[in-house]
Amino acid sequence: MKRTIITGANGFIGSALTKRLLASGSEVWAVVREKNALKGIGSGNLHLVTAAFESYESLSSLIQERDFDVFYHFAWQGVFGDAFRDYELQLKNATYACKALMEAVKLRCKKFVFAGTYNEFEVKGFMDDTSYQPRYTCIYASAKLTAELMCRTLAYQNGITYHAGLPCMIYGENNRSEMLPNIVLRQLLSGVEPRLIEGKNYYDLVYVEDVAAAFEAIGERGVNGKSYYVGHRKLSTFRELLSDIRDIVAPDMGLNFGAFQDTSAMDYSRIALDELYRDTGFECTADFRESILKTAEWLMQQKK
Repeated sequence: MKRTIITGANGFIGSALTKRLLASGSEVWAVVREKNALKGIGSGNLHLVTAAFESYESLSSLIQERDFDVFYHFAWQGVFGDAFRDYELQLKNATYACKALMEAVKLRCKKFVFAGTYNEFEVKGFMDDTSYQPRYTCIYASAKLTAELMCRTLAYQNGITYHAGLPCMIYGENNRSEMLPNIVLRQLLSGVEPRLIEGKNYYDLVYVEDVAAAFEAIGERGVNGKSYYVGHRKLSTFRELLSDIRDIVAPDMGLNFGAFQDTSAMDYSRIALDELYRDTGFECTADFRESILKTAEWLMQQKK
């Protein structure tokens, strides 16, 4: 039986991975801030560990067992909206990630898997481009990249295998954020015409169940030291994806493309879209129509 530790186990991705691993027979130590955070999951293989971010340096004391297969670090504060500009908060997140890795070493975990963001590729791109005008999202992404670099170094120096998954924009049930998919779906379901960017750029949306499967694959078969893009191998444009969503949930609604300027500078030619597939065999398999309908249904239930 595989033994896994997951921080942020009650979060959007963390909860999906927790359920997936439990269903496959793994034993999971779920690190959460509140003891009732996962009350809907009943399993004898689930062990709750209550710890705030400030207590991460004590995880090896809170968890008595040793010798785990994978330590997944998902916990991160401020993943959308105004929190992107809070540089103090984002830097604290990077510190907590390093503390989590060092505790993984003490707990004798074989592997440490960090959850980054595809926005890190945007940060890497503008570092060499003095003409680029970075968005506040880049503060968040810079903290993620900082955590990656430090965790990878600490992992190497302390003899623990390190991997990272960099998911693109995620959608699905249990996402309580104000990320783009939720905003657009709520507007369409309410009869409001979304105001959007021009949308001719490449874009990617990935269902949360695919993301959970990707992180499971990274933890099992990832190559030491690699950071993997988590998304589709073949991309569509923003306009195509948002038009497909509209056609699925509200085909008579209009879409106001060009209402906002697109400030993103994501260069997908710099991203190895096939690398996760080559190393682990993982590929996104969720049906787009079905998963969008599930997400829309869940959002409508939250309004009741």
